[in-house]
Amino acid sequence: MPSADHFPKRTGLLLSAVLILAACSDSGNHTAQQQPPLPAPAAAAESSWRVVGTFGVGDGVYVRSFAVEPNADHLWIGTSVGVLGIDLKTEEVKETFTRKEGLANEYVFAIMSDSQGNKWFGTNGGGASRYRDGQWRTFFPMHGLADYWVYAFGEQSTGDIWIGTWYGANRFEPVSGKFTTYVDELVNEWVYGIDVDSRDRVWFGTEGGISMYDGKEWHAWTHADGLGAPNSDNRPISTNTGLGTRARHDPTVFTSGGPTYNPNYVFTVHVRDDDTVWAGTWGGGVSYFDGSRWKNYTTADGLAGNIVFSITEAEDGALWFGTDAGLSRFDGKKWSKLTRQDGLLGNNIYAVAAAPGNKIWVGSRGGVTVVGR
Repeated sequence: MPSADHFPKRTGLLLSAVLILAACSDSGNHTAQQQPPLPAPAAAAESSWRVVGTFGVGDGVYVRSFAVEPNADHLWIGTSVGVLGIDLKTEEVKETFTRKEGLANEYVFAIMSDSQGNKWFGTNGGGASRYRDGQWRTFFPMHGLADYWVYAFGEQSTGDIWIGTWYGANRFEPVSGKFTTYVDELVNEWVYGIDVDSRDRVWFGTEGGISMYDGKEWHAWTHADGLGAPNSDNRPISTNTGLGTRARHDPTVFTSGGPTYNPNYVFTVHVRDDDTVWAGTWGGGVSYFDGSRWKNYTTADGLAGNIVFSITEAEDGALWFGTDAGLSRFDGKKWSKLTRQDGLLGNNIYAVAAAPGNKIWVGSRGGVTVVGR
């Protein structure tokens, strides 16, 4: 990893704050396979997009989630050691949140800023924390939350908040404070992604496929319906099916050093303004749903890797995908990609966010990479 001297001067505060946050955290050790040394940048990138900044957070720290507040020029970063609030104009840290400040647990898998200005943080075993104007409220199962493990948020036009957990999905009504839990209605109870379309239908990415709730009825799609590409690479079939205990839910996508295949397992879901749905699968690439059928894109089409952890849509309309083999961009016609060879801090991209100014923030193990033109 480059030393602090290699970072642009304007990123120094961010780097320092992350390192302080990591030092203060008592969230435990988060071990993983060591990454190979960073190679020299490629002589020529595949497109005009390039790495414009990198911020190291330490080898054992994961960047798992982002949330952008465009009107406030603010970015929230969720890591395995806490949360950072970034001023996007200066790229300086404005807030650092750990348990000391009121966060339920430092390992943050999901972040959302709702229409009322509340910030929601989904934690790994600590429930859901809500923050606004210095005030914290944490929700546990005793309050109606489905589970302590929270992986996704979404908001309907009514203001109702949807929360994805390892034991179903919640609908939270802010006015009444009521939680409603849905488990059997879902195609699978382990929920990793949520998004809401223009018709207020709620889409769920789970370990067993995609579910959709239209306000009256539930619908579901699996690999049998076209979700996830065929296993053309003959990868080993993953045994992590979601039917075991939580001890089996280390989200490891490799076996014997190579990637595995589980096309029903959806890590992320993104709905565009035209209500088309994009889902990132485990080994089946990225799946696109036009309302009637699924189409799949894989490495054969130009996707960097067939395990897709994260999706974001940039202000120019292009989609960006964080995969197990780098970062991909798709403008509807052309694919391009960036990897460690181009300056990314890692090839496993767990979080991506599109910020104003057409910058893409990329989260991996070890830090954050900023991509621009």
